[in-house]
Amino acid sequence: MSRLKSNKERAWELDFLRGVAVIMMLFMHTSWDIRYEFGVDTFSYLEAGWFWAFVHPIIVVLFVGVSGICCTLSHNNIYRGLKLLGATLALDGATIFATYVLGINCLIIFNVLSVLTCGVFLYSLITLIEKATGARANMVSVIMGLVGLYIVICGCNIGEMDYSTENLLFLPVGFAIADEPWMADYMPLFPWLGVFLIGCVIGRLCYKEKKSVFGSRGKITKAITRPFEFIGRHSLIIYLAHQPLVYGILWVIFWIISKAR
Repeated sequence: MSRLKSNKERAWELDFLRGVAVIMMLFMHTSWDIRYEFGVDTFSYLEAGWFWAFVHPIIVVLFVGVSGICCTLSHNNIYRGLKLLGATLALDGATIFATYVLGINCLIIFNVLSVLTCGVFLYSLITLIEKATGARANMVSVIMGLVGLYIVICGCNIGEMDYSTENLLFLPVGFAIADEPWMADYMPLFPWLGVFLIGCVIGRLCYKEKKSVFGSRGKITKAITRPFEFIGRHSLIIYLAHQPLVYGILWVIFWIISKAR
């Protein structure tokens, strides 16, 4: 989602990592559709505690953390934020229409795109204040890292709080909402905004020259990583399009199977 001065200068490892995260996400969502939407008794890993405790966080940390790093490489985070905001509103609006008008239970109110939108705008504000005040970059990075760590720690414990509210305005924070609607996907700011800010700190420290930290690659490495890089560079489009596309393909497949019986 971010652009360097030229494709040759792109930090290819970031595109690669984001591509890996997207592929893992695609597999998980396809598994979910097959198991729960089409009622096939397979992909039982979705009900395993180890998956949600260890594997799923890796997917989200890669996606959100890399996006935070890329924020420090972008020349126009305001544009990126507005693009993400548009995508977020379009996705939320589409799922609200599908849920309450078409009867397809796929409601999304606040998810990873919302977290990334808030993160990009927040980092834009931080850099604006940094320039306006002449604050030292290292000091800003330290403060941002500590705030990010605090948000992560709070987020890991917020679900254990004996507190709930009926106000949906607290939904982005991660508080338990009484009688909240079922959502197909949900990701609060706590702890994931903290992961984004930590990614920003990594980007400021490790990508000061705004280019790959691994340098040139051999032909074999390029051949292996390029498909993942392509997916990583187009992650937003893939994220928005994959679920209706996957669901549509699966619907056709299972319809053909039912007619063949």
